[in-house]
Amino acid sequence: MNSRNPLVSVITPVYNGEKYVAETIKSVLEQTYKNFELVIVDDASTDDTVRIISEFKKKDSRIRLIKLESNQGAAVARNTAIENSNGQFIAFLDSDDLWLPEKLEKQLNYMLDNDIAFSFTKYVRIKEDGTLTKNVSKAPEKVTYTDLMKHCVIGCLTVMINRYKVQDLQMENIRTRQDYALWLKITKTGLKAYGFPEVLAKYRLGNKSISSNKFKAAKMQWKVYREIEEQSLFKSLYYFIHYSYNGIKTTLKSITR
Repeated sequence: MNSRNPLVSVITPVYNGEKYVAETIKSVLEQTYKNFELVIVDDASTDDTVRIISEFKKKDSRIRLIKLESNQGAAVARNTAIENSNGQFIAFLDSDDLWLPEKLEKQLNYMLDNDIAFSFTKYVRIKEDGTLTKNVSKAPEKVTYTDLMKHCVIGCLTVMINRYKVQDLQMENIRTRQDYALWLKITKTGLKAYGFPEVLAKYRLGNKSISSNKFKAAKMQWKVYREIEEQSLFKSLYYFIHYSYNGIKTTLKSITR
């Protein structure tokens, strides 16, 4: 294997994604870095999703499609994709989000040049119709476990992980925040997440998931603190205050932009 040209496995769960999945797949196929496999797991869609993916699959052997028999949620879909992937590097992209063409190339070179195990980038939020907003995420130079407990600045669609350096990539089987729980599990070992300071992805806004419901998201955040991270009541309250404060700041920023 060429150490400067490793295989990247792109992990994409999808459920009833006929509206956007073609655009998402195109953003992967248009990458300037070509040594990747796109592992898509369909979570028992009832719309035209599978047909759309199958049409792309016929034209490009790098696309793989796994179909689940029943709807089991994003965690199971992502875990299934990871278990069936072959790449040294794992990257995540949901079925309605997009990458800029140089996303893989720039991020991979950054990780290889600096011997990084876990990285993320900035992303810009777009409206449901694809219109750009001025709302751009932050990408601090490095993020620790404690930083993440207070506020998650890592967008799943921007993450890349070297599985030779991070062996346990299994996500918690919860309906939402499973990606956040994985970032905590990784950084809890002492590894840091490193931010690449460029916008390389587009996150689509809209009432598309459980995470868009602020109350449900807050309940799941609390569950992560108490049940998954097994924090005391006092520490959970401490971190939850930080989470709430940062959430309000992010919401206000979105409104003003």
